[in-house]
Order: sequence, then structure tokens, then C-alpha cells
Amino acid sequence: MSPRNLSAPDAARHGWTRALAAVLVTLIAMWGVAALGLLAAGAGGLPDGAFPRVVTATVVTAVGGTVELSGNAGALAESAAGITVMPLSVTLVGALVLAAGFLRPLRHRAVAGAAELAGWAARIAVLWVAALLGMAFAARQTFAVSLGTGALSDLGDVFGLSPEVGFTTDVPLTVLFGVLWLAGVLVLALLVSRAAPLPGRLLRFEASVRPAAYAMVVLLLAFVAVGLVIALVVAATRGHAAETFAVILLGLPNVAWLALTLGLGATWTGRVQGPFGLPMPHVLDEVLRAEDVSTLNVSTLSHYDGRVWWLVAVDAVLILAAAFSMAARSPARVPAWRHALRMALALAATVLMICLVGRISAHYGLSLLGIGDLGGGLSGELFLKPRVWGALGLAVLWGLVTGFLGALPAGPVRRPGEAAKRDGGA
Repeated sequence: MSPRNLSAPDAARHGWTRALAAVLVTLIAMWGVAALGLLAAGAGGLPDGAFPRVVTATVVTAVGGTVELSGNAGALAESAAGITVMPLSVTLVGALVLAAGFLRPLRHRAVAGAAELAGWAARIAVLWVAALLGMAFAARQTFAVSLGTGALSDLGDVFGLSPEVGFTTDVPLTVLFGVLWLAGVLVLALLVSRAAPLPGRLLRFEASVRPAAYAMVVLLLAFVAVGLVIALVVAATRGHAAETFAVILLGLPNVAWLALTLGLGATWTGRVQGPFGLPMPHVLDEVLRAEDVSTLNVSTLSHYDGRVWWLVAVDAVLILAAAFSMAARSPARVPAWRHALRMALALAATVLMICLVGRISAHYGLSLLGIGDLGGGLSGELFLKPRVWGALGLAVLWGLVTGFLGALPAGPVRRPGEAAKRDGGA
């Protein structure tokens, strides 16, 4: 019996099995990528068997969950720490696998009812929430902190203090943001895939929304693919293979999509103080350590490496290609100016997403009787954040120009559906 001939009871009976398979395969893929990335980063030697919990915490943050750092240094000491970062390599793998699992039972269909799609998504959501709760309660660990040498160590010995730091998850926020991440993935999967059926009431938006969504996803994946090629070349020619693979498996989209916004002319601000390291090329770390708060754009980066101007050329080529793809998948009757508007809106939404998920913030500090908060490897700060409005304005400008130019050569392209109609009419 083919999928399209399944009765409603059969579809419902098999739905939970398929939903469970989709969720499990997604979690296995994300956990595997996170584990390999952390091993490459040197986290395999964590004490107290903490590695599985750290991997789980990494998966939690990859879907927008909140991991809180805590410290217990006794009555005479204070400790504080916090971290906000999404390992977007893990996020991207999870999104691709989950989208494929969500779309698979819907293939070979032209139209699907809203109730059917909602029911299928709800089954996945129920199992996803259960998985989020399990990960949120499992991602908890405490570590002892060395006071190092000198005055802090001597005071610690005198008072018998052994500071500890650890991490826990904010369960309600983890579930909330994890469900929002799931909803975003499922909606985007429906928008991007031509083979995915839509409810009849939404079919009138198909020609305007799907080409733009598809073009933006292809653009993001193209930047990741370019970044992967560059990273592999660097690993093969310059050494530091383990560090490079850690970046690939944990933060490649963080770097690649940051490069996309920089190529547009966007500006980020940031700072690195202490032993923190960024999962990024050395030139970025060098710029961010240069001043108290550094400005990061192609102009400031070019003072350290003139090759960063190539980011502008790469943006121009790939965004034009995305604009052409959008126009080629749209009906031929759509004028170029409308393609320009759609491209501007789509690119602005994409850049806004990058600005939201690409932020990095981390800090920690340990003070014993007021000593130790000023250095000695016991404090540090790292942050990277965009100037959002400037980035969005540049995205709109680039979208208008590339959307118009990309639509011009797409005019003679034969669209699959329209080509069949013309051939049939002839």
C-alpha cells in the first residue's frame, strides 16, 4: 500500500512511531555532532564523568535552551559566571534531520488539511517536549575550582575553602525556547520544500513565500559549505586540525553567517578578556583583544588581514545567485521590482535571525576576601553582539539591488509548472 493510499486510522497509528523515530534520530545526530566537537576541543578529559552531561548541555543550548552557571565558594568567597552561546553546527544538523523526518510522511501529496498537519506536528511536539525535559534534568554538573598559586591559594588553605562551579538548566525556559525552535524548523520546512503539501487556504501564498524561503536557506547553506571548504584547507595546510574540527563541529555556522553579515557591511562589537578563546579565525580574536570594546567590520579587520575584503565579493556572488534562484522559482509574470521587495524582506529577516542567534556572551570571576577578581586567570569576559539596525538597513539595500538584478536573467527561465502548460497548449 503506497503512502498516499493510507487510511486515516492507519496514518494515525503509524504517526506516533514515525514521530518517535524523527525525534530520536534528530537527538542522536545532534548529540553525536556535539560529542565529536567537544572531543576535538579537548573536553574528553573532564573529571567526574561529566562529559555526557556537558554534551547534553551543548545540545540544550543548540535548540535555544538556557544553561545557567553557578558557583559555591563558601561564606568568605564569591563567584559569578554566565554564558550565552548557540553552537550552530549542532543546531543546523538538528534542524536538517528533523525537517527531513517531518516532511517524509507528507511526500507524494499535493494538499494536506490543516488538521492533519497540526496533528502530525503535535505528535512530534509532545515527544520533543518530553526529550527537552529529560535533557534539561540531565544537564547538571559541579566541578571543583583550583585557586591557583599565590595569595588566593594560601587564603584558601587557611580557611579550608574549596570553591565549586557548575551548570544547571532553567527548565521552563529550556522547554519554551526548545518548542519555539521546533515550531520554527517545522514551519520553515513546509515553506522551503516544494514537495510538502499546504492547506488549501495557504496555497495562494505559495508562489510568493516559498521561493524566497528556499533562496534564503540555500544562501545560508552555501555560506556554511564555503566555510567548510576553507576550514578543511586550513586544517590540511596549517595544522591545528583538532581545533579546526572543533570549530567545524560546534561553531561553523557561527563563523560563516557572521562573515555573511560582515560582507554586507554590518558592524559587530565585542571584547575578549582573560583566557577565553573564540571559535573563530585568529584575526577575529586578535581584533577583539585589541581594545576595551572593539568594533568588528571589514574595515577594522582589513588592518590585520587585507583578504577580508573578499567577503564583499563572496556576498555579492552568493546573494545574486540566491536572488536568481528566487526569481526562477517564482511565476514568470512577477515583475522585477516585486522580486526586489521580496528579496529585501527575506534578506532582512535572515540577517535578523543571524543577529539573534549569533550573539556570544560569557563571563566568570572568583573573589576570595575581595582578592582575585582582577586577574590571575580567575576572571574573564567575552561578548560579541551586532548593531542590529545598521545590519538590517544594509540587508534591505542589498536585497533591493540583488533582487532586481537577479530577476532580469530569470525572465526567460522555464518554470516547471508553466513549462508543462505551454507544452500542453502547443
